[in-house]
Amino acid sequence: MTIHHLNCATLRPHGSFGGRVSPAQMVAHCLLVERPGGLLLVDSGFGTGDIADPRRLGRPFTAVLRPALNLAETAQAQVRALGHAIEDVTDIALTHLDLDHAGGLGDFPGARVHVFGAELDAALHPTMREKARYIGAQWAHGPQWTRHDEAGDDWFGFRGVTALGEDVVLVPLHGHTRGHCGVAVRRPDGGWLLHAGDSYFHTSEKETPPSPPVGLRAFQTLMAVDNKQRKANQERLRELHAAHGEITIFSAHDASEYAALAGS
Repeated sequence: MTIHHLNCATLRPHGSFGGRVSPAQMVAHCLLVERPGGLLLVDSGFGTGDIADPRRLGRPFTAVLRPALNLAETAQAQVRALGHAIEDVTDIALTHLDLDHAGGLGDFPGARVHVFGAELDAALHPTMREKARYIGAQWAHGPQWTRHDEAGDDWFGFRGVTALGEDVVLVPLHGHTRGHCGVAVRRPDGGWLLHAGDSYFHTSEKETPPSPPVGLRAFQTLMAVDNKQRKANQERLRELHAAHGEITIFSAHDASEYAALAGS
């Protein structure tokens, strides 16, 4: 099994959010996992439809986060650059369905899309507060949703859901969104990668005490549907990081974590 680290969207935050109190650049860290039964994509960044029509992302998002919208960064383009066909991607596992994570779904229409049940409910039947974060056009093609509801499998003290064999586990980390989860992928050496999605944004948040930039701290609080739960799950991730060196935890948007893993 080979695991590739992909950046499927570059974000360049504007104003104070992108100044001294926040990073000047963020990524959309995705994984492409070569498995015997087909390719697995973990998160999908922006898709070709977002590049063709950036208006569907919404003016507030594009004005504040200033996405690069580079066609070469789409998962579709990077899958092809690695010598694979689009049809080789048989499964996509999502941390959540926010617009910068689900944009590539339409580029792989034949793939099964694994998502936690509460998150699928939120995206398909959003509350007024949730509507702005979900873009129905990104899944207008009618994905093959594979819904996972029961988190009963033990994964290092977390109640996970074994999604694909024994090597891919959805780990509920709710708070940022209603059904946000991490996606754990077993490495060939027996250790694990944990894609923690948006459960944290800055690598310092894995340490005690955390020290994220002020702008990111405020942004995470603003975007959380349940900030108390989000913070509790961050604390659990810090404990996991301290206790288990065989688990490499990374967030969706920290550029330094992406650079370290993509270059390893």
